[in-house]
Amino acid sequence: MIKRSVRITAIQLSFRAATAGGLAVGIAQWLKLPFPVYALIAAVIVMDLSPSKTLQFAQQRMAGTLIGATVGAVLSYWLPAGPVAIGVSVLLAMLLSYVANVHAGAKLTGYVAGIAVMSYGANPWTYAVYRVIETFIGIAMAVLVSIVPKLLRVDESGATDSRG
Repeated sequence: MIKRSVRITAIQLSFRAATAGGLAVGIAQWLKLPFPVYALIAAVIVMDLSPSKTLQFAQQRMAGTLIGATVGAVLSYWLPAGPVAIGVSVLLAMLLSYVANVHAGAKLTGYVAGIAVMSYGANPWTYAVYRVIETFIGIAMAVLVSIVPKLLRVDESGATDSRG
């Protein structure tokens, strides 16, 4: 059986992620952006019950997206799309993220660079710009939702309190 405190945390985190994700996709669709799924991914991945942790995750994700999109766009001019280009872009983007102290965003950085090289060789900068905008929308929604006070808190004993 799941402890009461874990259930409350799970419900609140799930509700917040769902709210932020739905808002992010709605805004991205309203703006007619081509890849609203990236707004959803950003919103859900950075969400935490702690606003400070959400902001910390958001900063790492945004930095990782910027590095990955840039590396992918630049390399797509020199490398033909394919497995070698993907491998090189992932490697360089991840290494750059470590150099830039974006450790928590390193995997994301690599994956964004790989996608940019793999799929968007004809318009890499257009892809990069949309990727950054959509990610920013998702992050903004997660940060906004995370600052709403918790409805229920659990104290050390596991008892609930509705003070927020």
